[in-house]
Amino acid sequence: MDNLQKVDAWLAALLANLEPAARKRMMRELAQQLRRTQQNNIRLQRNPDGTGYEPRRVTARTKKGRIKRQMFVKLRTTKYLKTAATADSASVEFAGQVQRIARVHHYGLRDRVSRRGPEVRYASRRLLGVNDELVKITTDILLRSLM
Repeated sequence: MDNLQKVDAWLAALLANLEPAARKRMMRELAQQLRRTQQNNIRLQRNPDGTGYEPRRVTARTKKGRIKRQMFVKLRTTKYLKTAATADSASVEFAGQVQRIARVHHYGLRDRVSRRGPEVRYASRRLLGVNDELVKITTDILLRSLM
């Protein structure tokens, strides 16, 4: 644990030496890469840990003859999955009203299907999260910017 604190302090000192514009550029690149990996996970219908999403429930509408679409097609677009970067931070978040929908699916909460429809408990499908791949991407971008 002590070694981790030393590395953290060393990286903080290196980042402090970068000018704010260079840090902001690095954070913007990091946020864009994070968004790409999150979009790819959503497209592949998998949680950040690599497990697949729980499939939709079988209803009369999903029986044979219906074209099945992927879940969260619009949520993963750049219109709704926004990046934000400052000299000190980078983030990826859902924008506007879509946040509520994403939160319900991410945590597996209860919500109404339609305005006056029945309330349903949705399965937990992790839309955003950190995994080993993201840690590697983050360190690569950080080291590239410091060189």
